[in-house]
Amino acid sequence: MVNCCGLVTVKNEPVPLKSIAVEVSVQGHVATVSSTLQYENQEESPLEAIFVFPLPGEAAVCRFSAKIGQTEVVAEVQEKQKAREQYDDLLSSGQQAFLLEESDESPDVFKLSVGSLPPGEKASVSLDYVTELAVQADDGLRLCLPAVLNPRYQPQDSGSGGSALVSSVPAGSVPYSLSLSARVSSPHPICRVESNCPLDPLNYLNTEKTQATVSLAAGHQFDRDIELLLYYQDTHQPTAIVEAAQTSAKPGSLMGDPVVMLSLYPEFPNDVMSSMTSLGEFLFVVDRSGSMSCPMHNGSVAQDRIGSARDTLLLLLKSLPMGCYFNIIGFGSRYESFYPKSVEYSQKTMDEALQKVKAMRADLGGTEILQPLKHIYSQPCLPDQPRQLFLFTDGEVGNTKEVLDLVKANAGSHRCFSFGIGEGASSALISGVAKQGGGHAQFITGQDRMQPKVMQSLRFALQPAVVDISVKWNVPKGVSVTPLSPPIRVLFQGQRALLYAQLTGKSSGDTEGSVTVKYSLAEQPVENQLSFSLKPAEDTGLTIHRLGARTLIRSLEMEERQGDGKKKGVHEKVVELSVQSGVSSVFTAFIAVHKVDGEAVQGPMLLRQVPTPSVCVSVKQQRRCKEIILCRYFVTVLTICCPVPSDLDCPATSSNPVKDPLLQLISLQKASGSWVLEAALAEVLGKTEEEVAKPKPAPVDQEVWATVLALVWLYGFKMEAQEEWQFLALKAVSWIQAQKAASVSECVQAGNTLLGCQVQKDTLGL
Repeated sequence: MVNCCGLVTVKNEPVPLKSIAVEVSVQGHVATVSSTLQYENQEESPLEAIFVFPLPGEAAVCRFSAKIGQTEVVAEVQEKQKAREQYDDLLSSGQQAFLLEESDESPDVFKLSVGSLPPGEKASVSLDYVTELAVQADDGLRLCLPAVLNPRYQPQDSGSGGSALVSSVPAGSVPYSLSLSARVSSPHPICRVESNCPLDPLNYLNTEKTQATVSLAAGHQFDRDIELLLYYQDTHQPTAIVEAAQTSAKPGSLMGDPVVMLSLYPEFPNDVMSSMTSLGEFLFVVDRSGSMSCPMHNGSVAQDRIGSARDTLLLLLKSLPMGCYFNIIGFGSRYESFYPKSVEYSQKTMDEALQKVKAMRADLGGTEILQPLKHIYSQPCLPDQPRQLFLFTDGEVGNTKEVLDLVKANAGSHRCFSFGIGEGASSALISGVAKQGGGHAQFITGQDRMQPKVMQSLRFALQPAVVDISVKWNVPKGVSVTPLSPPIRVLFQGQRALLYAQLTGKSSGDTEGSVTVKYSLAEQPVENQLSFSLKPAEDTGLTIHRLGARTLIRSLEMEERQGDGKKKGVHEKVVELSVQSGVSSVFTAFIAVHKVDGEAVQGPMLLRQVPTPSVCVSVKQQRRCKEIILCRYFVTVLTICCPVPSDLDCPATSSNPVKDPLLQLISLQKASGSWVLEAALAEVLGKTEEEVAKPKPAPVDQEVWATVLALVWLYGFKMEAQEEWQFLALKAVSWIQAQKAASVSECVQAGNTLLGCQVQKDTLGL
C-alpha cells in the first residue's frame, strides 16, 4: 500500500523532495549559491525522482554532490550522452546514481535525476553555482533565485526534441519548503538589502559595515522568484580582481593560470550626453500570448501583464522624439503589426497607434517569438534611423537558443532592449536577447512598476551610439593575455561592462597591468583606463575562473550552433573546458555514483516527478484566466441593467477603476510636446476649466499656458516619478522655446499660485 501520510502531489503521490536550503555568499559583484535538497523515500518500492527546475541563465554550475547516510559522493563532469548511458546502466543494475544536466533548449532549466533511492532511505543533494549580479536603474545589484518555472511554449514546427517534461502545480501550493540565508561582503560599505520577499533584519558583522548577513523570513510560499537587491556605497567604482590559479591545475591551462575580472564604468563627456539623439526606428514587440492575461503579482489589486504593457506603451509613444519612426508588433502563435512598415512619428500616427494599444488583448495563443523577429529582420533598415527593438514578454519560450542565435546574427543592424514581465520569466531569454542585441535587460516582478524601468532603457536607446570600441591590455614583458569574454560591442552611460581574461606567464619585475578602452562617441574620441595589480587576491574559491570559463563556454556553444563549418572541434573544446573547469555546459552533465556495498537495490522502481511552482501552469488555468476576464465583462454589463449579488463566484472588481492622474496627464500630451487647455487637463490639475483659464496672463497663447501648467504640476507633485516623465518634459520645454513666447516667467509664477507650488523657472529648464 502506498504511504500518503507525507507530502503529496496533485495526483496524490508522495513527493520525495522534502526541503531546499540555500546559502548565498556575495563578494562585491559576484555570488556563489549553494542549494541542498533533502530527499526521503516514504514508499515501499525504490524510487527514481525527477526534478526540473530553473536557475539564473547566466549562472555557472560548478559543483554537484550527494550524501547518503554519512557517505558523500562528489559528481564528475562527463560528456552528456556518456553520462546518461552510465546513469541508465547503473540504475538497471540496482546501483544508486545522481544526474544533473542542462536543458538542450534553454540554459536556465536543469533536470536533476535521483535514481534507485531505496525504501525508507534519505539522501541530500547539493549543487553550487556562481553568478554575476546585474546593475539596476537605481544602482542596486540584483541577485535572483528563480523559484517559479512556468511551462515553456514549444513552437509546433521547431523540430526540437528531448525537452524535459515539467510537472507543475499552482504557485504557493508546492509540497516542500525553502529557506535562504546570505552573507554579503563588499569592498565598500553595505547600505541596505531589499527583497520582494519578507526578510529578517540585516545583521552587520563589522563596524565598517562591509560584511553582513540576512535571511529570508520563514514560510516562503514559492509564489514568486526570490529577488535580493544589494546597495553599496560607490557601486560604480571600476574594479579589477586577479584570482590565483588552481594549485592542482597545469600552468598554461585556464584553471592553471591567474584570471582577471574587470568591472568597467565608461565615463561619457557631459557635453555629448546633454544632446540626446532624436533619430531612430523604434519597434515595440509585445507578447500577446494567453499567459499575458495572468496578474503581475499575487496581491489583492494586481494589474494583469497585458494591462501593464498597455500603460507602458502609452508612456513610450508619448515620449518618442519628433522625426523618428516607429511600429508595434504583437505576437503569440502568430503576429500582427500595427503598420505594414514603420511610420514617421506624428500626431496622426501617434493617435492611431494609441487607439490600437487600447484594444490590445492577450489573445494570440502561445509564445512564439521567432517568426516576428524573422519578419522584422527581413525589413530593410531606414537610412540614418538606427533600429531599436523593445521586446516585452513573460518569457515562457521553449526555443531560447534559436532566438538568441537569430538576434546575434542580426546584431549589427539594431540594438535590442528586453523586459521580462511577471514571475518565472526566463532569465536566459531576457538577459540573452539584450546581451546578443547590444542592449539592456530589465525584469518586472512583484509590485514593480514597469514604466520607470522601460524609461531607463529608452534613455539608453536615445544615447548617442558608441562606435569603434577597442580594448588594449598593457602587461609587463613575460606576461600574455588571453581574453575570455567576447569583444565589447556596446557601451551605455552608467552601465557596467565585465571583462574576463587569462594571464599566462610571469613578470620578472613589474607587478602592475592596465587595460585601456577606446571608443568614439558623437565623432569624439574617448579613452578610459583602469590599472590593476598582477598580484593575485587571496583565495576566492575560484569564482572568477568559473565565471570566465562560463563566459567562454557560452561563446563557443553559440559558435557550434551556428555551424558554419569554418571551425572544427568546437564541441570537443567545450567538453574539454567544461571537464577541466568543472562548469556545466549543454554538451556535458554531472554524474555522481554511490557504490552500494552488498546487495543491489531490489524491486521495480517507481518514477516520481517532483512538482515545480508555476504562475500559469496549464491550458485549463489559462482558460480560467479568460473566464475571469469574461466574468468581469458580464458583471460590468449586468451592473448597468440590474444589481448583482455580492457573492458571485468571481474576483472582486471595480467597474470604475481609479485612474492614475499621471497617466491621465501623459495621455493628454500632443506628439509635439504641448498640452491643450481643456476640461480633461483641468480635471487632472484638480480644478475646473474656468479656474484654469482665468489666471492665464493676457498676452500668452492658451496652448503655452496649458503646457507650462502641466510642467509645474509634474515638478510640483510628481518628482518621485521623474524618470517616467522626463522625456515628456523635455519635449514640452523644447516646444515652448520654439514658440518664442513672451511672459514665460509670468506664466510660471501664475501657475505656481494656481496650483499651490513653488517651482522655479530654471528648474523647468526654461
